Amino acid sequence: MTVPEVLAELAALDNPRVREVNEKHGDDHGVNLTELRAVAKRLKTDHDLALELWATDDTAAKLLALLVCRPKAFDRAELDAMIRAARTPKVHDWLVNYVVKKNPHAEELRVAWLAHPDPAVAAAGWALTADRVVKKPAGLDLPGLLDDIEAHMKTAPDRLQWAMNTCLAQIGITHPEHRARAVDIGERLRVLADYPTSPGCTSPFAPTWIAEMVRRQGD
Repeated sequence: MTVPEVLAELAALDNPRVREVNEKHGDDHGVNLTELRAVAKRLKTDHDLALELWATDDTAAKLLALLVCRPKAFDRAELDAMIRAARTPKVHDWLVNYVVKKNPHAEELRVAWLAHPDPAVAAAGWALTADRVVKKPAGLDLPGLLDDIEAHMKTAPDRLQWAMNTCLAQIGITHPEHRARAVDIGERLRVLADYPTSPGCTSPFAPTWIAEMVRRQGD
């Protein structure tokens, strides 16, 4: 399919009710994600098409691009530019989780982004750090990360705060030796303590999140 054909199909899938819900979360598209994934499944991997879709200013097209691209085909400079162009939360999240984490430059980018002055870029660094806390913690300065979280999470912008909070929770969940301090930081800062949580879902408030995951591990 050509880019105009894909854009036309995405436009046809745009649902005003879905758009209204997404806009409450900062996402400016109205395509149901299950339907978007079905389009991606039909297109299969097509990196050239993905690059063209990413170059559009259409959020649904960018999300589709992240589903049909080849994550390992991007070089470091491309991913660095892409994270700055990921202006909506869902595009930012999918870029980090579906592409950057699978790319050989992920660790270099994690380090570079972690201390970046742009909070959206720094959020990507913290998201990658949270992933490494769980999967490959060797070499990480966990006490230093907790120091940074304790000092800056309370006043961080929303996207960065969410990523730092995730890292805090993962340290507490997966590293018992740091659990008490992680819980203490969460209790004192109260970040996301009042976040609305649907029945059956775990609160993102770090002390509650840590306690629930540790309980499940025990079960």
